[in-house]
Amino acid sequence: MAYKTILTVLSTEGQTAQLDAAIGLARREDAHLDVFCLGIDHSQTGYYYAGASAYVFQESIDASMAAAEKLEAQVRDRLAREDLRWSADSAVAQVGGLTTLIGMRARFSDLVVLTRPYGENAAPDAEAVTEAALFEGAAPVLIVPHAGLPEGFGRKVMIGWSQSEEALTAVRRALPLLKAAEQVEITVIDPSPHGPERADPGGALCRMLTRHGVTCDIAVLARTLPQTSDILNHRATEIGANLIVLGAYSHSRFREAILGGTTRNMLGKTGLPVLMAR
Repeated sequence: MAYKTILTVLSTEGQTAQLDAAIGLARREDAHLDVFCLGIDHSQTGYYYAGASAYVFQESIDASMAAAEKLEAQVRDRLAREDLRWSADSAVAQVGGLTTLIGMRARFSDLVVLTRPYGENAAPDAEAVTEAALFEGAAPVLIVPHAGLPEGFGRKVMIGWSQSEEALTAVRRALPLLKAAEQVEITVIDPSPHGPERADPGGALCRMLTRHGVTCDIAVLARTLPQTSDILNHRATEIGANLIVLGAYSHSRFREAILGGTTRNMLGKTGLPVLMAR
């Protein structure tokens, strides 16, 4: 499998690093780049007095449409100067309609490139867009840090292996990047001796990847920090990784929103690109 259709969703003019990353990946993979410019209507018409809702709603829709069309024009101007296959489109939706709109486009994409949905300077509605791509689109999502893709992106990859279905799905979806990497580390944190892999955590995965031509090894780490995300971040820095592959939302989104979780904490803290799937 190769990435032949790459989707990126833009909602503000400041998502330059995200667009740059999508362009670079499309060129590297010889893929078609689909850029979707989104205007989001945040109006809550039920809060206005009788008769005013229609005017407020129309005004908000018009403003969102103008913003989306302006963003699309800027994207088209930028992509016209690039040597790749691309298309650009725009649409307007209310917050409640994002899931279906994004999910349908992500469903027919090999990879979705987005910006960080959590943490400081997160783009508005980035969380809703990311979750729509993952849950409704069932697509792998590459989260790009605010600084863009690092130099040598994908040469050294760390897989956060938890023996879960989500982690295995992420590895399968990341195969084109893993096969192109110079080195891949399967990082396992405090595995249970009674788990499905028992005394050989990561061993079966390593054999599978080796048969695909991936150069990989295994690191089994003790739980030295309270949060798994902190251990993964520390290890990624230690080995010089420039991409993390991670299963997304092994717990429910509601639980992660209230209590936190590895997915949410990783995306809020790490300065590295993260490829997620579930």
